[in-house]
Amino acid sequence: MSHQLKVGLEIHTQLKTARKLFSLSHNNTSILLTKPNSQVSFFDVSLPGTQPRLNPQVVLYALKCAIAMNCRINAVSRFDRKHYFYGDQPLGYQITQRYHALANEGKVVLSKKYDGLPHDTTIGIEQIQIEQDTGRSLYKLGDGSTDVDFNRSNIPLIEMVTKPDFEDVEQVRSFIKKYSRMLQNLDVCTGELDTGAIRVDVNVSIDKYPRIELKNIPTTSAIVNAIRYEYKRQCDVVNEGGSIRDVETRGWDGKRTYRLRSKEDSIDYRYMPDPELPALKLDIADILPKLKKTLPLSVERKMDKLMTQYGLKLRDANILLNDPILLRYYLDLYDEVYSKRSLHNMDNPINWLVHDFMGCLSKSNLKFSYNILSVKEFAEFLELIDNGTVTKQNAKLLLMHLVNNRNDQKVPLTKLVNDFNMNSVNDDESQDKLIEEICNKVINGNSKVLKDIVERGKQSKINYLIGQCMRACRGRIEAPKFEKQLKRKILE
Repeated sequence: MSHQLKVGLEIHTQLKTARKLFSLSHNNTSILLTKPNSQVSFFDVSLPGTQPRLNPQVVLYALKCAIAMNCRINAVSRFDRKHYFYGDQPLGYQITQRYHALANEGKVVLSKKYDGLPHDTTIGIEQIQIEQDTGRSLYKLGDGSTDVDFNRSNIPLIEMVTKPDFEDVEQVRSFIKKYSRMLQNLDVCTGELDTGAIRVDVNVSIDKYPRIELKNIPTTSAIVNAIRYEYKRQCDVVNEGGSIRDVETRGWDGKRTYRLRSKEDSIDYRYMPDPELPALKLDIADILPKLKKTLPLSVERKMDKLMTQYGLKLRDANILLNDPILLRYYLDLYDEVYSKRSLHNMDNPINWLVHDFMGCLSKSNLKFSYNILSVKEFAEFLELIDNGTVTKQNAKLLLMHLVNNRNDQKVPLTKLVNDFNMNSVNDDESQDKLIEEICNKVINGNSKVLKDIVERGKQSKINYLIGQCMRACRGRIEAPKFEKQLKRKILE
């Protein structure tokens, strides 16, 4: 018996402001790479007498997120104290906005066109609130003792709570990806789950039964797998005659969910208004119009522009938008190729950039940067292909050489081509003669392959012969010319 799945998300997002939420400590969200307790002020560790002072940049970043998610911005919001006692929370409470949040009632549309779903789906946003992050417990393996790193303490967060509008796991996967990209586009967060910059708690229920909260799930794939497991577990309980009456919190160990605590075991957080922080009052009519003008184009509008103005496929546009530096490099390269050099016979440079160039970097275990091959040098390389100096086959070899031999980037490319004997055979008469000679030699030397093609109809094996021809000419003639000649000799 099938049951209706309902999922809601609670996402905690670290904002990459210069300073922390209520202190002047440097906000370094790369806490895993920072010496423990090196980015800490008196307030972060709750020394007596210290008081919070709100960082206005946090409010600005949170407003950007709220606008991007079509929320209603509240003219007045307030801070609350959420009380609990734990080693990584030195105040004994967390400052948050439980009851009077910065923003409410938003929505994010997951589209069929851009998010890979069967149809457009609207996910409601319950609220967006500002709160402070906690410290981080460091567990030692030896004696079992625990140290606490307070670098993360008081880092600014926004907690974004969705409505339970997700009805399948692919919607959840698409939303998390879209949310992460939205934050990167706004330049308010790194958008990374693996470093803890985004942390997702999941509420799962079936039919009208109470929700079960899943906590501490580190990656999108783990979130999807945990939801699938929990959905099946709840269905099995109900199908076997049981009932889900207990609102509980569960963890995920990579294979199954497990019970952490029930509602009866839950902490009474004893929320109260923070007496040291005044209400946050905003002149909505003045602030929002000005702020909206400063926001970048939305991800969807950028996708539209890349696909219409630059002629990119959805897959390639997605690759560029996942890496802002790579996107800027592509736009600079496009301008260099078409505007400054007028290489209008050149194919769109996107394939050479995201497939060939990035492929070279991957094979060489290098990370992309502007310094590996400048835009100008890349355009000069593409110009060699455009004017027929090198074939595409040899161009790929040359590109790999340039990536791994940085000193040769100072040598004129035409000299490198001559030194490596990579020049294309462009003279029509010489080219036709060489193609004829090589094709005859390859056909005569591969009688078994020829028999498979002619007598057994294995025409795909002609690709093997093309490869032999390319090897014989050392890539100086384009493969389609050999293909045409071989098919004429063998199949016609």
